[in-house]
Amino acid sequence: MVTFALEAVAPESWDCPRCGLPAGLDAENAPPAVKIEPYKTHLAYVKERRSEDEAKDILEEALQLLRSRRKSGDIIF
Repeated sequence: MVTFALEAVAPESWDCPRCGLPAGLDAENAPPAVKIEPYKTHLAYVKERRSEDEAKDILEEALQLLRSRRKSGDIIF
C-alpha cells in the first residue's frame, strides 16, 4: 500500500515499489502491465532494414575491399 500526504493529489497510476508493475487507486482494476519488448541484437535490427540480396551485395563489397587491402600489403587486424 502506498500512502500519500493529505494535501497531495493522488496520481491515477504509479509503479508498485515491490513488484514494479503499474498500480492505481482501484486495487480491483489495476492498470495494465506495460508490454516489454525482447532485447534485439544488432543483427536483428540489420535484418529489419536489409533484404537478403542487399546483405549479399554489402558482404561481397566488404570482402572485395578486404582482399584488395591484403594484396596491397595493408596490415589488417
